[in-house]
Amino acid sequence: MTTKRLLTILLLNALGLILFFSWYLPAGHGTWFAIDKGIFYWFNDRIVTSKPLLWLLAITNFRAFDGVSLLAMGGLYLHFWRRETPQGRRRMLAIGITMLVSAVGLNQLGHLIPVSHASPTKFFPGVHHVSELTGIPAKDASADSFPGDHGMMLMIFACFMLRYFSRRAFALAVLIVLVFAMPRVMIGAHWFTDVAVGSLSVVLVGMSWWLMTPASDYLVNWLYRHLPGKYKPAK
Repeated sequence: MTTKRLLTILLLNALGLILFFSWYLPAGHGTWFAIDKGIFYWFNDRIVTSKPLLWLLAITNFRAFDGVSLLAMGGLYLHFWRRETPQGRRRMLAIGITMLVSAVGLNQLGHLIPVSHASPTKFFPGVHHVSELTGIPAKDASADSFPGDHGMMLMIFACFMLRYFSRRAFALAVLIVLVFAMPRVMIGAHWFTDVAVGSLSVVLVGMSWWLMTPASDYLVNWLYRHLPGKYKPAK
C-alpha cells in the first residue's frame, strides 16, 4: 500500500469521525437537530396538503418497494456483467459476494455505536403518519433508526462501484443512494442525520480500510479461486 493511499484512508477516517462527533458531542446535537427538525416538518406538514406527495411517500416506503432498489442496483451490475468474459463474470460473482459480506459486517459494526433513538415520527407528538393517512403499511416509524441501515447498504454498493468498476458507475450508484434512501427521511422513518451522519460516517471509516487496502481483494481473489463452476481456475 502506497503512502498516498494510506494518507487518503486517514483523511477519510478523519472526515468520518469529524462528521460523527460534530453531531454526537453538542448538547441536543446542536445545529444538526435544527436541520433534522426542519426537514422532518417540511415534509410532514405537506403530506396532508399534497396528495401526490402523500402517495409518493406511501409507495416508495412500502416494503415491497425495496425490491425496486435491488432491481436498480442489479441493473447497473448487469450492465457490466453482460460485457464480461466468462472469467470476468466469475470475478464479478466473487465481487458481489464480497459486497454482501462487507454490507452485513459493516452494518453489525455500525450498530456497536452507543447511539439509539426513535425516528422523528415517534419522537415528536401529534405528527402525521403516512400509513394512517393512506391505509398502506408504509415504513414511517422506527424504534431505533440510527444509523440508517437502508442508506448504509446503498452507500456500500456505491463504494464497490467506484473501487471495482468506474467513476460513471459510481455516479449512477450515488443517484441510486439518493433516490432510494431519501424517501425514508421524507416520510419520517429516519432523521436526516441517521443517513447523512450515521450511515456516511460508518461507511467513510469502514469502507476506506476495506476497499483501499488489499483486504477486499484478498477475499475476492480467494472466492474467485474456490467458488465451484466451469471456469474455476486450475490450482
